[in-house]
Amino acid sequence: MAVVTGASRGIGRAVAVDLARAGFDVVATMRDPAAGAGLEAEVAGGAGSISVAPLDVTRPETIRLPADLRVLVNNAGTERDYLPVETAPLEQWRDVFETNVFGLVEVTRRAIPLLRANGGGVICNVTSSSLLAPVPFYSVYRASKAAVQALGESLASEVAPFGIRVVEILPGPVQSDMLSASARMPEGHAVPGYEAIAEAMYEGRMGLGPDVITAADVAAAAIRDAILDDGGPLRRTCDPLGGQLLGMWRADPDAMFGGH
Repeated sequence: MAVVTGASRGIGRAVAVDLARAGFDVVATMRDPAAGAGLEAEVAGGAGSISVAPLDVTRPETIRLPADLRVLVNNAGTERDYLPVETAPLEQWRDVFETNVFGLVEVTRRAIPLLRANGGGVICNVTSSSLLAPVPFYSVYRASKAAVQALGESLASEVAPFGIRVVEILPGPVQSDMLSASARMPEGHAVPGYEAIAEAMYEGRMGLGPDVITAADVAAAAIRDAILDDGGPLRRTCDPLGGQLLGMWRADPDAMFGGH
């Protein structure tokens, strides 16, 4: 049994469908189950099955995991305005961390005893390839994903003796509502002194076109391969640009951050 959080759209939805087609019985969770309409039909006649269940990672009372859990995909996430650190409101930090970190932790801590009882399994955390480069105005989002990365490293060492493997996926530009929403001038452009950085960011974002994976199912297949690869590394990507960034980071992490 596999559970995917944030499965109403984008990568989460594609991963839920891909795992079901690969033979898993999948619970696709989301805040509004109505958003999962049509999911069952997408895998009809496949090797596995899919069902939709309500789950909001920020509301612990909605978190219900199946007793026969073997795979957890922590995909639910959010982001807010693209602002410099000096003006990013603390409420945005708290809001993003509530979903991206604390919500993920709550789901994960409930999943571990089930995975232990079932003889092992996989916890797959979806972070971001933005962790591999110093992206201006992404401090809130990147910090939340960096927290998940550090969590995953410690978690991997803790649960390995129980046959539980931790995988971190660092997606690059994969078509989704979140990626589409990023095609805007950063809000930091309105902050005096940051105009040039914001304009460069916008130009770079709008130039991503050729690198965007327009079919989320391509990324989902790579994520499924990572989940099934018992001998694979902790960190993987699911798209070419993410793969290039990860390769460069592995070769020389300092170079990716200007030697700092």
